[in-house]
Order: sequence, then structure tokens, then C-alpha cells
Amino acid sequence: MRYEGNIFRPFSEANSYLLQCTIGCSHNQCTFCGMYKDKRYRVRSLQEIKQDIQMAKKHYGDVEKVFLCDGDAIAIDTEILLEILDDLKKSFPSLRHVGCYVGPNSTLAKSSSELAALRAAGLKKAYLGVETGDDQLLREVKKGVGADEMLEAGLRLIQAGWNLSAMVLLGLAGRGPRSHEHAWATGQMMNEMRPQYLAALTVTAVPGTVLYRQVEKGEFSILDPFETLEEMKIMMEAITADSIKFVGAHASNYLPISGTLQKDKKDLLQKIEHVLDTRDTRYLRSDNMRGL
Repeated sequence: MRYEGNIFRPFSEANSYLLQCTIGCSHNQCTFCGMYKDKRYRVRSLQEIKQDIQMAKKHYGDVEKVFLCDGDAIAIDTEILLEILDDLKKSFPSLRHVGCYVGPNSTLAKSSSELAALRAAGLKKAYLGVETGDDQLLREVKKGVGADEMLEAGLRLIQAGWNLSAMVLLGLAGRGPRSHEHAWATGQMMNEMRPQYLAALTVTAVPGTVLYRQVEKGEFSILDPFETLEEMKIMMEAITADSIKFVGAHASNYLPISGTLQKDKKDLLQKIEHVLDTRDTRYLRSDNMRGL
């Protein structure tokens, strides 16, 4: 397989064939993200992509899952995406799942009919970096949209039949009163968006990012493990929507817990509250066991 630069994918795509359709991220301005800072965004040629698919077919024979890299494959012109999906379907008879990261602006640039056509062609799983439901915070971290636009992007994907995983960042507001506001607003956005999955990750200061420089200058304070759990608790308490699968097992999190809201909400909150009450670090991942 041919890849340019570091390749990233959601942990749930661990068994997927990774097909690099773009180099980098079309937005690539988020203050906390260091994933694509070493890349200049471009869409790979359709010829190159089709060649890679044939290389994968020769190597794997058949695959069930494909993930389209890099950071924002939905930004590719719809007709080209449809051709890629058609080639994947013809090459892999057992294909049942194609997913990709989606940016809010790139999603909003697609019409409802385009999103529906992509879903019908097999691109069914979207990983949307929501990060927070706090409008001011979204603008501060240079996400490129405000809360209303982020919500609209998620709703349009769901209305088009996509399986949506909304990713949020615990600790994004740093230490202080806005931590509560961030957590509560994020929970409220999930009530309106109602994604199938809510994946919680924890902010990490990555060298080379704006956030890392803010931490070095003392302009931003990273939350400690218990403050992070307080945010998780507040966000979870705010969520009243049903049947959202909460995924908190990401390697960046101090307390790896998962379950379905509202069915498992009481148990999940009890686990969080027990750790907060006891301050028992045995329940937490140590820093050297955490990662991105």
C-alpha cells in the first residue's frame, strides 16, 4: 500500500483497509490538532486512488471495511467520491462498510441529495469532530464553524441516513468556570443532534500546535484527571436523548468507560462519581499508558 506521511484513523476502524484519498485536512487550522501539520492539503488523483484499490485487492483479496483517509475525505467532489465508492464495491464483493472523517464545513458544502447519494453508494459512517457545543469555544479553537453550523452538519448527515459518530474533547476549555459551560453545552448539543455514537476523547497538548504553545506560556491549563471526569459527568448528566452509544474507551481518556444512554447512564455515572469521591487513582490510566 502507498501512503504519504502519518496516517490516522478512528480506533473503531482498526480492521479496515485504509485508502488514502486526500493528503492532509482541508481545514487544518484547529488549535489543538497536530495530526496533519506536516502536510499540505490536496486530493490525490483518481488514477492513483484506483491503482491503490487494485493493489489492495491483489494483497488482501477481499475486505469488508474501508476507511477513506486523510482528515476530511468528504471534501472531495461528489462525483469523484461516487466513482471511488463504485470501484471499491466492484473490487471487494464482501464490502459492507466505508467510513471517513468529515469536517463541518465540507459537510455543509454538500447538498442533501449529494449526502444521500454518497450514503446509497456505501459511504455510511461519518466521524465528525464536534469537539464542543459551546459556540464561543468552537470559534476560539478555530474549528471554522459555530455551534449552529456544527449542529446543522450533524443533523444533515443523520437525515441522509449516515451512521454518525460525534467526537468531543474533554478539557477543551481548560481549567476554570468555562469547563462547566463547555461540558453542559456539549451535552445539550448531543440532545439535539442525536448521533448514534458519542466518542469522548481528552485534550492533549501536542507539540507544534497552538494549544501546546498556549500551555508553555501559561495561557492554558490542562485539566487534571479528576477535573476531566467532572466534565464527563456534567456532559453525561446533560444528555437526555435515548439510544446514544457513549464510547469513552479512547486511549487519551483517564477512565475508559462505555455504555448506551440512557440505559446505562446510572451505572456510568456511579462509576465516575465513585472515582471522584474516593480520588482512587487505581481506577485511572496512568499518563504513560495514555495516548492519542
